[in-house]
Amino acid sequence: MRILAAEPGCHLFSGCGFEAPTIGMFFPEPWITGIPGTTGIDLYLVLLLIALGAVLLLWSWFSKKLSLVPGRRQGIGEMLVLFIRDQITRPTMGAKGDGFIPLMTAIFTFILLMNFTGLIPGLLPVNSDLSFPAMLAGFIFILTLIIGMKKQGGWGYIRNQIFPPGMPKPIYVLVTPIEILSVFVIRPVTHALRLFATMFAGSLLLAVFAYGGWYMLNVTAEPALAALSVVYSGAALLGYIAFFVFEILIMAVQAFIFTLLASLYINQSLEAAH
Repeated sequence: MRILAAEPGCHLFSGCGFEAPTIGMFFPEPWITGIPGTTGIDLYLVLLLIALGAVLLLWSWFSKKLSLVPGRRQGIGEMLVLFIRDQITRPTMGAKGDGFIPLMTAIFTFILLMNFTGLIPGLLPVNSDLSFPAMLAGFIFILTLIIGMKKQGGWGYIRNQIFPPGMPKPIYVLVTPIEILSVFVIRPVTHALRLFATMFAGSLLLAVFAYGGWYMLNVTAEPALAALSVVYSGAALLGYIAFFVFEILIMAVQAFIFTLLASLYINQSLEAAH
């Protein structure tokens, strides 16, 4: 992936124009090819493995030498678990959702660390590649099908999803096709696209600030113009820092929203609508 967009000597006053970053930055070339059944090993796969390893190390560290009186390390882990319980599983599933706390906690931390890889200069969030959010959304979708059919029966689950109770039968002619499309197509697609689109757009905006700052700073012209370029590049740097901090918040919020929706979808599979 190219970090700098401008050619050497191309700057604010050179007249060569600003070359903005493109979506090509999201399609890095594979580092290793020729592996059967795969497209090769690329940046995204390496970052995915790093994020997965970080999740395992993090929770191993939190759970090391557990005690009834938690220390600082154990306390941080317990705070995160309680956050998932009080803000996600209990509001969406009630007390019966406590059994899903480990799963929801793992999903939240995994997505969060997959997003945070984009904060490293020159790298990208794993979830800016659509295949990874799609994989996670597909997992949740299949899990809801399995849970729903186990709890309500195969046809019972499908019936409750596409024939909402309490409606006049003629209305089902209109409602049922919409429910089929909503539950089995739109729900998993939007679950993946929401996370992907936010990470994709955020990374592109950060790249624009970084590329623009370099373009305005890379000046070999007269001292007066160089001073003006420093002012412009400083403004771009401030914008980059501000959006960088904002992007950290967005990454955390998107991990929360994805996990919250996963919990909500699972709850809809646990019991039929009334």
